[in-house]
Amino acid sequence: MNKIRTIDKDSGAVVCDAGCILEELNSQISQHGLLMPIDLGAKGSCHIGGNISTNAGGIRYIKYGSLHGSVLGLEVLPNGKILNNLSTLLKDNTGYNLNQIFIGAEGTLGIITGVSILAAKKPKHNNLIIMGMNSFENVMQTFRKTKSELLEILSAFEYCDNLSMDITLKGLQKPNPFNRFYNYYVFIETSGSNQDHDHEKIMNLFEGLQSSKIIENGIMASDMSQIAKLWELRESMIVAHTKFGDTYTLDLSLPITKADQAVTDLKDYLEKINVYDKTKPYDDSLHYVKCVTGFGHIGDGNLHLNIIVDKYDDSFTATLEKFVFGYVRDLKGSISAEHGVGLLKPDILHYSKSQTAIELMKTIKASIDPKGIMNPYKVLPA
Repeated sequence: MNKIRTIDKDSGAVVCDAGCILEELNSQISQHGLLMPIDLGAKGSCHIGGNISTNAGGIRYIKYGSLHGSVLGLEVLPNGKILNNLSTLLKDNTGYNLNQIFIGAEGTLGIITGVSILAAKKPKHNNLIIMGMNSFENVMQTFRKTKSELLEILSAFEYCDNLSMDITLKGLQKPNPFNRFYNYYVFIETSGSNQDHDHEKIMNLFEGLQSSKIIENGIMASDMSQIAKLWELRESMIVAHTKFGDTYTLDLSLPITKADQAVTDLKDYLEKINVYDKTKPYDDSLHYVKCVTGFGHIGDGNLHLNIIVDKYDDSFTATLEKFVFGYVRDLKGSISAEHGVGLLKPDILHYSKSQTAIELMKTIKASIDPKGIMNPYKVLPA
């Protein structure tokens, strides 16, 4: 279940078993000048079948988009019969696109055993720069200018707040790459074919942002080794948070401009109910909630909202989710941007989906899996 079946270097179509580990798969196809269109912090352990089953996003969503657009075909076991739909065609407009209903279904409609996916051309050169700034409005200004000026080579745009960076550096026992802390940070990656051209564009962006006082400082990675070290800071943030207490990580989709406001509003709410004091350092707080942080894929509106507490508590979980998911619903966001619904969120699916949509999904589930044996109790409410 972990073999590559075929690689078409010309079209980029890769057919493989669902058990291929993402990082290993990417390493093997890179030898043919190709790149997987998805990159996650968990790439060293996650499987491509699971990525597709959960419609995972990741840091390069801004460039390559959703797996709904990259998957060419699937081999699925939905009802005791194998559906072999492993097409490598880039265009096929015959009948319903059955692949789409299995992407993001989390195994509730069938077990994915094989994958045909459109890989991207491997870029010849990458650049990564981290910039520090003092306000979230500066983050948004940087994002707008970056999309405008780096249009065709922009491959990632990530953000984090001050506390996320502080926790990560302490948790990983890493030195601060800057000589001071800033209120916000962005990670900007470019991928292209002309090193001089790409480097000039990203440096022009940096100099323009600095001269306009939008950013305070920036660090440019000089080689692939330094790129990997700087990316480690972003990719290890969730793990670093868990070193300071039990951590709730809420995976939300919100309008891009509302990401930081959501963090602020949650802090205010938790102070109001007397479980948090934002004036106290997270490693020296006597309150139940030690810290609230925000980071994520700002380019696609995906906020990872993190709450470090003394110990998980069912009563607090209910209070937290009621506030946050109601907040998300009011902004017409999603309670799950990329981590899925799973076992924990079926009963709150209505915060993001209408009753009509939920009933239609139940109809599809009953049609394909009438006995309800495919990953039961997940995704859909009882």
